[in-house]
Amino acid sequence: MPADPTPAPAPQGEDQAVLVLRLAGPLQSWGDRSAFNRRDTPPQPTKSGVVGLLAAAAGLPREADITGLVGLRLGVRIDQPGTLLRDYHTVSDYRGRPLPQSGVNAKGVQKPTSPAKDTHVTHRYYLQDAVFVAAVQGPASLVATLAEAIRRPAFPLALGRRSCVPTQPIALGTVRTGALEDVLADEPWQAGTAAKAAYRRRAERGPDPFSPHRIDLATTFDDPAGDDTLQDVPRSFAPRERGFTTRRIRHAWLNVPTGLAPSTLSAAPTTIAQPATAAGGHDPFALLGW
Repeated sequence: MPADPTPAPAPQGEDQAVLVLRLAGPLQSWGDRSAFNRRDTPPQPTKSGVVGLLAAAAGLPREADITGLVGLRLGVRIDQPGTLLRDYHTVSDYRGRPLPQSGVNAKGVQKPTSPAKDTHVTHRYYLQDAVFVAAVQGPASLVATLAEAIRRPAFPLALGRRSCVPTQPIALGTVRTGALEDVLADEPWQAGTAAKAAYRRRAERGPDPFSPHRIDLATTFDDPAGDDTLQDVPRSFAPRERGFTTRRIRHAWLNVPTGLAPSTLSAAPTTIAQPATAAGGHDPFALLGW
């Protein structure tokens, strides 16, 4: 961990830059309306989840000031929506004893359930086979620091929950300049091999053939004048001070390049370009087509 992991505040009027992240993996789960025995996930990454990933990469402790990270403008593009997976859990005591409740007595010992409860049921939801492109825009010095941290993270990175490991690469290229909308519109489609192959077949062999070289993708942007609201902006990650506030967002569609090479129906199959893995790194998901 660096000696002082807290990003330095950027000077007023500093130029803006954009960091583009590819959030992909077999499973993702972004905290939303989770309470008691049900842990939901929204259909795309939350601002709290993205800020938490950046904070982990920078080595920030949970009690650190995250004002600079929360102030970054966020845009999320849905490149591959994935499907919803429900993980059904039952929990019981291996000794056959009734389960304790969450409350504790004056001595700090958990109270027994009343009436006695032998089995605890939980439902946990995940997005499987989803791919998102998230871009954050802010002061150039802060964004450059975060870009380096993503490539050499201080803490393990996760897609919402610790068990949801991201595939490589996470950072797409170098830090960019320009408007957040333009950067996300220029970034090629990051869907998996199977999704790209299916899109090509639908484009070239469907009842109404069309060019497979571009695709329309749903995107969400931070926008003070937006027509929708999300309550996913973290105030703090400190265990005793956790809380969230709202942000205004705008929904949009972006027409982006697919990266599919030109082909004809009679031509030999072409190779669909995939993001390169980190130089010299081990990619455990390569066999899964990620």
